[in-house]
Amino acid sequence: MNLIKYAPSAISAAVSLLLLYISITLFLQEQFGLAMMLVLLTAGFAIIFFSKRLYTARFYYPAVAGLALFTLFPVIYTSYIGYTNYGGSNLLTFEQVQNYYTSQDLIDKESEQAFELVADNDLYRLWLPKTALLSAPFGEADKGSKIELELASQPQNVLGVRDVVKNRELLKSLTLYRGDLELQVSSLKSVAKVLPAYRLIDDTGRLQKADGSILTPDQDVGFYKTESGEELKPGWKVWVGTRNFDRMFHSNGIREPIGKIFVWTVIFALVSVLATFAVGILLALVLQWRELKGKKVYRILLILPYAVPGFISILVFRGLFNQNFGEINFILSALFGIAPDWNTDPIMAKAMVLMVNIWLGYPYMMLLSMGFLQSIPEDHYKAAAIEGAGPIRQFFSITLPQILPPFVPMLISNFAFNFNNLVLIILLTKGGPDMMGTRVPAGDTDILASFTYRIAFTDSSQDFGLAGAISMLMFILVAVISYINLVAMRKMARGTK
Repeated sequence: MNLIKYAPSAISAAVSLLLLYISITLFLQEQFGLAMMLVLLTAGFAIIFFSKRLYTARFYYPAVAGLALFTLFPVIYTSYIGYTNYGGSNLLTFEQVQNYYTSQDLIDKESEQAFELVADNDLYRLWLPKTALLSAPFGEADKGSKIELELASQPQNVLGVRDVVKNRELLKSLTLYRGDLELQVSSLKSVAKVLPAYRLIDDTGRLQKADGSILTPDQDVGFYKTESGEELKPGWKVWVGTRNFDRMFHSNGIREPIGKIFVWTVIFALVSVLATFAVGILLALVLQWRELKGKKVYRILLILPYAVPGFISILVFRGLFNQNFGEINFILSALFGIAPDWNTDPIMAKAMVLMVNIWLGYPYMMLLSMGFLQSIPEDHYKAAAIEGAGPIRQFFSITLPQILPPFVPMLISNFAFNFNNLVLIILLTKGGPDMMGTRVPAGDTDILASFTYRIAFTDSSQDFGLAGAISMLMFILVAVISYINLVAMRKMARGTK
């Protein structure tokens, strides 16, 4: 009985210790943001699960913790990235960039000479034929040591390249010396004087190259700069404030495509929601028609697009809409003598994206409509028919007012989904056709989500900072537009009652 009594406390303690261990591991890996979030969640878990007064909080705390970890933290971290220069050229810390430069070496070609690896019982020696120098014996225990050279005659038991390759890590770690001369293995066949390419000269992080020139760290941009002002890569991550937002709103090569893409994103989301809603209701009404025969067959066929994985349907449509070899252009060419440029014409590309998205989205709306239609009392239609109302009047006076209120949250969530429908754009058009004269990768069918994805992951610069700023803007826009839609649709639903 005592074991059962203390089992919950023991489990809570074990979970707390596990979470604390994970937090410490993240701190050691310098993942400070995630580690701090996990520490706070661990503290909350310990307080709630060891307090009798907070017993009821145990039931909803996991959901709150999951929301904080998988929704709130990504939003906060992405927003933070938007205020930095984090990108493909600025992935490292300042210390890591310093180590990168100071660890580079230069080989003195004048001192370079060939060597041979010689076996000496269970040890090895290095023979330098040019200067007739032979090293003292060494083995794995001497890794990283300084080995003396001495004059000697041609040794026996010279080994081949295979043995040199086998022991290359050991050989590279050795320093051969004779008096003031120090040599290191510079390749699989030669040794030479190895000099540092860069040398740290003061506490500010300035570096001096072997040729005497100075590199100065610029903490405002996160790069080392030469005396002529040239920025050297790689750089390091620094806080840049609102610089990424200034680029969005003031740089012509970025502002113009963002404006066009934002307008298209709103149009794409609104048209997708309204069209799928209209098609879904229309098909649901048809399937509700009493005189229709074979309803089950039609219902199965109409639901199939929803049953097939979306990415498969998108890839199939990508082949069907191929402007050179696609079946759709073959049919249009045979019937009407036209072959639209689905992939190169901006208007046709947008039309294609909308058609595919409507095809993928209408089954969901149709299923919801079929359920909502069944909840409308038949007496309402009979009364309307007695008063002489036709099908269209019945739809706008009875059907739409009664199904619209429960549809409002579905339409808002569908709008938010289509506003960020990255998969459709990436798989179908990859954002193309590309816009000309932009400083970032942008296409006419790009929505904000795919535009951000291309900046962060497909552009050569991998500008995570700019992508983070755009993502933050997207989050705010979706929240504001969704709220406006919610208010408008509620008023519409009340007005139709």
